[in-house]
Parts: sequence; structure tokens; C-alpha cells
Amino acid sequence: MESNAVHMILPPDLRQSDTALKIARGTTRLLRSLGFACVSELPLPSGRRADLVALNERGEIWIVEIKSSLADLRADTKWPDYRAHCDRLFFAFTQDLPCEIFPGDTGLIVADGYGAHLQCEAPEHKLAAPTRKLMMLRFALAAAQRLNRLSDPQGFAES
Repeated sequence: MESNAVHMILPPDLRQSDTALKIARGTTRLLRSLGFACVSELPLPSGRRADLVALNERGEIWIVEIKSSLADLRADTKWPDYRAHCDRLFFAFTQDLPCEIFPGDTGLIVADGYGAHLQCEAPEHKLAAPTRKLMMLRFALAAAQRLNRLSDPQGFAES
């Protein structure tokens, strides 16, 4: 039987380190097991770009900030801005980093290239309805455009 299925492979994202990419992969696997779909490197209304944004069937939005090293965490001052765009905010990192270095009011995910576990649940801070709608539209459009680019790379001008 002949298959007309199109098999698409995402090109590697060269903006992150190998460690960060492995953390993202393991974290995405965890989030999928919890019923979330994920989009990486999603531009936010604030102009920032979230490492991972996760959306579930209830419309709950989580943002996960990936940290590959202590230096990466210390250099980052933008993560507090992500709270305005999610119901829960998490850090994902490798087991090489101690949990104590992360802010106490965020969730913690310990990950590697194969999987992850939820070390500490994030406190909930519900989004306002207009912000939720805006984030869901950004999520949907980004996901659809990425799929379109994969299925028809010549159909998109270089951006």
C-alpha cells in the first residue's frame, strides 16, 4: 500500500546550545505527557521571546524558561516579564544545577534530552481573558506557519 504521508523534520535551531536543546526536548516530552502542546521560541506581545510556551485543552498557558548553566541564569533579567503572558511560569534545567538557585515563586522542571520531571509546581496566576486570547492566537498562528513552512518551504519568502 502506497503512503502519501509527508514526513517533515524540523531543522535544528542554532540559537541555543546543545544543552539547551536537550533540555527543551525533554521538557517538551514531559509537557506532552501532561496534555500540553508546545511551541518553542514564541514571540510574546511584550517583544520578548519565550523558550517554550505550552497550551492544553482547557486553554491553560505555561511558559518554560530554559537555563543551561548558572551563568545563563545570572545573565537573564528578562524572565519576570513572562509572567504577564502565562498562567504558570517554570524554569527547566539539568540535574547539574541546584534547585535553590531559582526563584521560589516559579515551578521547576529537571530535564535531559530524553525526558523530564516536575520538581516543583508553579504557582498559578490566571491570565485576563484578552491576554489569554492574544496568546492563544499567537500560539496557533506560529504553529500553523511553521507547519506550512515545513510542507512548502518554497512558498515562503525568507524572513
